[in-house]
Amino acid sequence: QVRLEESGGGSVQPEGSMRLSCAASSYPYSRYFLAWFRQAPGKQREGVAALDSEGTTNYANSVEGRFTISEDKAKNTLYLDMNNLKPEDTATYYCAAQFGPGWLGRNRRFFPNEYTYWGQGTMVTVSS
Repeated sequence: QVRLEESGGGSVQPEGSMRLSCAASSYPYSRYFLAWFRQAPGKQREGVAALDSEGTTNYANSVEGRFTISEDKAKNTLYLDMNNLKPEDTATYYCAAQFGPGWLGRNRRFFPNEYTYWGQGTMVTVSS
C-alpha cells in the first residue's frame, strides 16, 4: 500500500507564490504517473498538472505558465510550484499516483478515476 502525504498549503495574497509537496511512502513500480488535482467548494475535482516516470508533463490551460510540476526521485517527493496565484486558484489540492506496469495515456491523466492512490488534501487560499 502506498501512502501519499501532502504539505505546504495555506493562505497567500494574489500574485503570490506557494510550493506544495507530496511525499510517497514507496514507488512499487519504476513506471508511474503522478498528478495534482484540486477541488473548490461546490465544484468537481479537476486535474491541474501531471508528470510521468519519463518526465513528461501536462498542465491544465488555467495554470499553464504559472504552475510547475516536478519531482525529487531520491526522496519520492512530488512538488507543485505555484506562481502568480489568483483567487480562482483557491481549492483543496490533492496529489495522486498510479503505478505500472500499464500505461496511462496523456489524454487520461486528468481523469481522477485513473489514479489509485491519493493524498489527504491540503487547502490553498488566495485572498487579499
